[in-house]
Amino acid sequence: MSPRKNKLADIEVIEAIVCRDVGRGTRGLIEATRGELAAAAAALASSRSVGLITGFYVPRGETPAAETDGPVGTGLLAMALAACGVKVRIATDAPCAGVVRSAVSGIEVDDVTDIGRAIARWQKAGVDCAIAIERCGKSVDGKPRNMRAADVSAWTLPLDDLFLGGGWIRLAVGDGGNEIGMGKLPRRLIGETVPNGEVIASVTSCDHLVVAGVSNWGAYGLMAALAVLKPEWRDAIAKFLTAEQDLAVTNATVAAGAVDGVTARREPTVDGFGADVHGPVVEKLRRIACGEAAD
Repeated sequence: MSPRKNKLADIEVIEAIVCRDVGRGTRGLIEATRGELAAAAAALASSRSVGLITGFYVPRGETPAAETDGPVGTGLLAMALAACGVKVRIATDAPCAGVVRSAVSGIEVDDVTDIGRAIARWQKAGVDCAIAIERCGKSVDGKPRNMRAADVSAWTLPLDDLFLGGGWIRLAVGDGGNEIGMGKLPRRLIGETVPNGEVIASVTSCDHLVVAGVSNWGAYGLMAALAVLKPEWRDAIAKFLTAEQDLAVTNATVAAGAVDGVTARREPTVDGFGADVHGPVVEKLRRIACGEAAD
């Protein structure tokens, strides 16, 4: 098998690990985007300045806050890219800013208040790739809606406009149908696949869409795929692609007030799963990234 085919085969394994239904009935969305992880990683591999968008606010439960899914994966991806020499910046909004900042060190986190100014900053920084990870997007009526179809616009700045606001390539990671980037899929498909799908489906599209079982996994899949495509980045990426890092950053976000998006509880879990589920996923990806067998 040629080196190119070997790399593609490894990325297919990575995609199978991170892009799988974890009980939400999202198989249809995942199958419709099969192969997108490789395309997204290839685009990211050639980028020199990346802008990331994340932060999904959960306005229910005893302590409303940003959820753990999104900031954790975004933080680790951002730090890995920076370690590889890529310029990185992160955008979120005020309700999610504290949690996002807790997930990353050494990276600028922009608490966006003026989207026009944020677009100008990204253009001045030479951003050539925008990545949205677990960020609620506009639905067909223009309002961002959570999985319960509740309008969360009171806590959600329309960062879709930043995502779409420049000439950069657009990558997106989501897991439920209502995130920025999901507009690449037919609204009818999302409606047939997830509860409240017709109402919550995001209309904001992208160039390459990764539908993961958990959005953090999609970020980790991109990290592993980058290490496969660019072996010279392998060591830098591997430092951040570990179960220990995943848990440490999750704990940091919880300490900053984050909650699990499924349980709405302030605990070190993501989408209802603890380290016993996430850890093995990350370690499989790390082994592939390092050129080893996944099992």
